[in-house]
Amino acid sequence: MKKQERDDLLQRLQARFARHPHRHAGIAWEQVAARLDANPTALEVLARMESSGGEPDVLGRDEASGQYLFCDCSAESPAERRSLCYDRAAWDARKEAKPQGSAAEAAAEMGVELLDEAQYRALQALGEFDLKTSSWLATPADVRALGGALFGDRRYGRVFVYHNGAQSYYAARGFRGLLRV
Repeated sequence: MKKQERDDLLQRLQARFARHPHRHAGIAWEQVAARLDANPTALEVLARMESSGGEPDVLGRDEASGQYLFCDCSAESPAERRSLCYDRAAWDARKEAKPQGSAAEAAAEMGVELLDEAQYRALQALGEFDLKTSSWLATPADVRALGGALFGDRRYGRVFVYHNGAQSYYAARGFRGLLRV
C-alpha cells in the first residue's frame, strides 16, 4: 500500500471512529492507530473492506487476546459483496445459474471472518443495519450439514436470524466481515 493510500485510509477510519463513539466506548483512537501501524497486513484488509463498501469501524476489544475488533458498519450489506451463495460446497451444488462466488470464500480471500449470530446481534445493538438487505452469517456445522445456512437482517424494528438453502443467492444478500487486529 502506498503511503498516500495508507494515510487516506487511516484518516477515513479515524473520522468514522470519531463519528460513532458509542460503537467503541472506552477505546482511544491512538491505541487503535498504534496497533494498525504495527500491522500493515491489517491495513490492507481494511482497505479491501472499505473499497467493497463495508465502512469498517472498531466495535470493541477482545479481552482475552487484546485485539481490536473491526466490523463492516455500512447501513446495508456491502454493495460489492452481494449475490453470493454461502460457501464453495453450495456453489458446487448449483447446476445452473451459478453466482459469481460464495460469501465464505470471498471473506477468506479478504482476510476477514463472517460474523456469527452473536456478533451480528451485537452489531445490531449499536445501530440499525440491513433494513433493506440481509447478510450471510457464519453457520453452525450441524445446520450446514443439513444444507442450510444462516442470514440476518432487521425488519419491523427487530433483528431476525433465519435460514435459507446455502446454495441460494440474492441481489440484496451479502456478508459483513470481522477483522481482529
